[in-house]
Amino acid sequence: MNDKQKSIWKKSWKGRSAFFGWLVLATGLAFVVSLLGIIILDPWQWRADGGIVIVGTASGAITALLFLFIRWLFCQRNLCRTLFGLACLVTLIALIYAEEDWRGWHAWQKFKHEWEAKGEHFAFASVVPPPVPDDQNFALTPIVASSYLFVLDKNGRRISPLNTNVVNRLNMTAVYNAGPTNGTGNWQRFTMSDLSVWQNYYRALAVQTNEFSVPSQPQSSAADVLLALSKYDSGIEELREASRLPGSRFPLNYDSESPSAILLPHLAALRSCSQTLQLRCLAELQNGQPEKAIADVKLALQLADKIHTEPFLISHLVRIRMVNLTLQPIYEGLAEHQWSDAQLIELDAELAKLDFLADYKFGMRGEMGCQGGESDRVRRHPEQLVGLSGMNDGDGGIINQILPGKFVVHLIPTGWFYQNQFRCARMMVDYYLPLTDVNQGTVSPALTRRGVEALIAETKTATPFNMLERLMLPALGVVRKFACGQESVDLARVAIALERYRLAHGEFPESLDVLAPQFIAKLPHDVINGQPLHYRREANGQFVLYSVGWNETDDGGVVGLTKKGYLDISAGDWVWRYPAK
Repeated sequence: MNDKQKSIWKKSWKGRSAFFGWLVLATGLAFVVSLLGIIILDPWQWRADGGIVIVGTASGAITALLFLFIRWLFCQRNLCRTLFGLACLVTLIALIYAEEDWRGWHAWQKFKHEWEAKGEHFAFASVVPPPVPDDQNFALTPIVASSYLFVLDKNGRRISPLNTNVVNRLNMTAVYNAGPTNGTGNWQRFTMSDLSVWQNYYRALAVQTNEFSVPSQPQSSAADVLLALSKYDSGIEELREASRLPGSRFPLNYDSESPSAILLPHLAALRSCSQTLQLRCLAELQNGQPEKAIADVKLALQLADKIHTEPFLISHLVRIRMVNLTLQPIYEGLAEHQWSDAQLIELDAELAKLDFLADYKFGMRGEMGCQGGESDRVRRHPEQLVGLSGMNDGDGGIINQILPGKFVVHLIPTGWFYQNQFRCARMMVDYYLPLTDVNQGTVSPALTRRGVEALIAETKTATPFNMLERLMLPALGVVRKFACGQESVDLARVAIALERYRLAHGEFPESLDVLAPQFIAKLPHDVINGQPLHYRREANGQFVLYSVGWNETDDGGVVGLTKKGYLDISAGDWVWRYPAK
């Protein structure tokens, strides 16, 4: 009986065995109690006390297990086995890394060579605009250079601290702080501008500041607005002279290791200048000065053209906005029959230069080049991956300052970065670039919807192979703005041809077929479906001209509006018509 093994519950624990046994039991019991407390009681109450218990008991358990492991290891047989196991593990990890690196590199190289053979380019350098001689460069003229020299030098490198001695003369804002929200019309909603709102704004502002000049006694609304904006007369004339230069290349740092970090300070100034030119054109028209108005309209369109070689999506979106602003005075001059036939020919010639569908492809290739540049950068400097995700403040950030974080990202196989670069580029060439057909002059909403579905499916679940894809791919719906921008220009051109016909015949035609080639070289078609634009002459002698719009449905010339009454270019038709009189 004495030789029989005693039950574990009847044995007496002595020495180190007892110590480690009770430590493990206490650790487990404390952990269970803490966990039950967090579940049953208020979690916020247990956040401090329960957390301390859990951390303490877990530390004790780890210490005990570590001591036992070291004691077990100090045996020659166990040590040899451990070293052999570690050698096998290191070899296995090295093989996995080699396989992942090769697999990612091979996928990217195969894809790149296949598409380069078809004429596609993936390097950011392929979309960088060519140099322009200094004496022919609009962007280097003094008034234009003032829009960026406070933050960039003439090589495009950032200035720190900012050069506060530079005055941005291109930023010709028409407002002081906030301006009126209802003084400028909206041609897409068939509304005309009310310059009395601007007149009242400037007169009320004169009580607070002398930012804008006002006469002692009110004149006409247009005259008061022109007087207020006269502070920019000399700058606009200097800008008009600069716009005659044949080339334009802003000194951006295209050699930057991070293309997406290239600063574009001139865009805001150009847009601000376009808004002021819009208001000035409207006032000139209402003041009976169409010859001055057309000069300013042409200047505004030339400003938009000066950034068309920039390989950035945002640059082209700003251009679309600038052109849309400029269409308002064209619209109001047509509605009031203020343009002469010669002036209409000039306007059509300027608008005919615009091709936003080609600009979309160029902008997307620029995005693809930026993605490739960023992929190369984080592959060489994995610690900058956190910064790419927007999780720091640009100076390293608190997350990037944590050494374990930096260590972990350096363990990412190089092949995973190649896999990310491959997937980004594949989405671009398979779904983004085909959305516009430049030769046919069309945009496909159906392909856009298909691309959105593919993008959602591919990025729905986060994996090591789509981390950059989830961060860097732009929204596919942005093509809608390019389509609407091009259609807006086409509608304006047809409206100009209709006005030229009216000047010649005293009324608008029954159909668009009679316009070409006498009043317009070639009639634009609907960019959505390639079909003729819809047109009808109404009983009051006016007309309705429209595209079926993004919903691909003929809504009879009715625009889409949101619930709050704002224009919705995703719904309804894209329409050109004049307000009822």
